[in-house]
Amino acid sequence: MKILYLLFAVVFLLFQAAPGSADPLFADTAECRSQGNFCRAGACPPTFTVSGSCHGGLLKCCSK
Repeated sequence: MKILYLLFAVVFLLFQAAPGSADPLFADTAECRSQGNFCRAGACPPTFTVSGSCHGGLLKCCSK
């Protein structure tokens, strides 16, 4: 039974990825975030404006 827990721990650790190591799926999302902006599904908050799109055009890129 102890070997099962050890095996689970090893498998779990093997599938852990370092933060930021995954390639972004959408270039527009990466571009938005690289400029310090963020993506949002609805309207941008009151003090922010839409500066582009994210997630292949499904989301809005909000900037200050």
